[in-house]
Amino acid sequence: MKTATIPSLRVDPELRYAAESVLQDGETLSSFVEQSLRSNIDRRRFQQEFISRGLASRDQARLSGEYIPAEDVQRELEDMLAQAEAKAGA
Repeated sequence: MKTATIPSLRVDPELRYAAESVLQDGETLSSFVEQSLRSNIDRRRFQQEFISRGLASRDQARLSGEYIPAEDVQRELEDMLAQAEAKAGA
């Protein structure tokens, strides 16, 4: 498979120094930039999928007329968090 290049990126010297200062042993600036790019692509895809699911859920609720009050959802999430915290502390 052929490889492609990403356009050169001009940054302030402080940003380059900050990036270089967090490199792990054996890691290059190029590999750090590549991994950062991959991570941001994944994050944005997950974000788009999340928004799509939310909009689909909204549309389904409008069609069915069935809604769950926000207070009920928040109470259930708080219960789930309390259970997870109890489990982690045990």
